[in-house]
Amino acid sequence: MSTSEEKIVKAFKQKDWNEIQTHDTWQIFKIMSEFVLGFEKLGSIGPCVSIFGSARTDPDNKYFRLAEDIAYKLTQHGYGVITGGGPGIMEAANMGATKGKGKSVGVNIDLPFEQSANLFIDSDKLITFKHFFVRKVMFQKYAQGYIVLPGGFGTFDELFEALTLIQTEKIGKFPIVLVGKDYWEGLVEWIKNVMLEKEKNINKKDLDLFILTDSAEEAVDYINKFYTKYLLSPNF
Repeated sequence: MSTSEEKIVKAFKQKDWNEIQTHDTWQIFKIMSEFVLGFEKLGSIGPCVSIFGSARTDPDNKYFRLAEDIAYKLTQHGYGVITGGGPGIMEAANMGATKGKGKSVGVNIDLPFEQSANLFIDSDKLITFKHFFVRKVMFQKYAQGYIVLPGGFGTFDELFEALTLIQTEKIGKFPIVLVGKDYWEGLVEWIKNVMLEKEKNINKKDLDLFILTDSAEEAVDYINKFYTKYLLSPNF
């Protein structure tokens, strides 16, 4: 083993990622370790729903309260809640899950300027990732549905990746609920009028991949009815 290789092995053992990430062929081990950690921790959590939304949403915002209510109601139907682990909508959802005495999971991301994990995540169900793409796999693999409240680029990324994977049949269909008509209706109309009718970039049936609502009850009911209709059981 060369001196250079010995340095890399030593850095890997000491988890000196700054040294390792300068060598592309060794970066794969860090990525693999994140997948292994996620699979081992989340593989036995039971049926959960992922709730997405902005980290910037204040506690006095109506969507903060709505996220908390949805999460609480999900726990009353036997679901746990998975969030990105940060503040805003994520904190509201973890808070609701905790109040409902359900499982409260946080799949956090390591960022240079944000975000610290919120205090309502079960201590044994917090994972912090470095790579967004690994984190998104965990959302999709271990969730029975998506509840998507108003958010920014990250929320849109998570939403459209799920829609793409379902549309292309890379993953099985699962319920996706957009919560907040004032926020989402403009986007949905653009999808219908431009993406579908004008440019014909999607099929009409693709509009059935999600629903739009303002109601916590309707959001939770849609997920429950989905599994009744398709005679599916949660993943676990």
